[in-house]
Amino acid sequence: MLTPHSTKLLALMRRLAALPAVPRAPSTRNVGAAGVALIKRFEGCARLRGDGTVEAYPDPGTGGEPWTIGWGATGRDDFNGARIGPGTRWTQAQCDARLAADLVRYAADVAAVIGPALTTQSQFDAMVSFHYNTGAIRTATLTKKHIAGDYAGAAHEFSRWTRAGGRVLQGLVRRRAAEAELYTSDSG
Repeated sequence: MLTPHSTKLLALMRRLAALPAVPRAPSTRNVGAAGVALIKRFEGCARLRGDGTVEAYPDPGTGGEPWTIGWGATGRDDFNGARIGPGTRWTQAQCDARLAADLVRYAADVAAVIGPALTTQSQFDAMVSFHYNTGAIRTATLTKKHIAGDYAGAAHEFSRWTRAGGRVLQGLVRRRAAEAELYTSDSG
């Protein structure tokens, strides 16, 4: 028996399937388990409510926009068509579905930008996490250094991205250190 929630989720999935494909550079790269774990570790699924839903929260750097929900989702609320903001609530299944879709998109962005540059899975995962949090893979010096094969220089660049709202946030310091550690690891 379908619940009202599952009926809404099915309707959303049908609407998404009917949308035309957005042209992208083909990507054969996917974020690996270490990258997903790193993103989940730092994004969390904060603001779990007593009714089992997850509530949006303001950006720690600004105290407002962009509002975030689930595993770090910002922008458009795929489930009601509005922007994510105060009062937005999702189920855990909605949070997980958005994360899966976002990981495909961010991995494709990173793959398109780095092109054929030699890249280990660990480096790729670290760059996807970085891009997931900053949206800056196209413009970051980190990317330019990676493409040039300056892996030590690229690893150092993570530490430059620790500010939000004009101030250093310790959560970003820890995340960038974890990304740099993953980037320089031999796993993957």
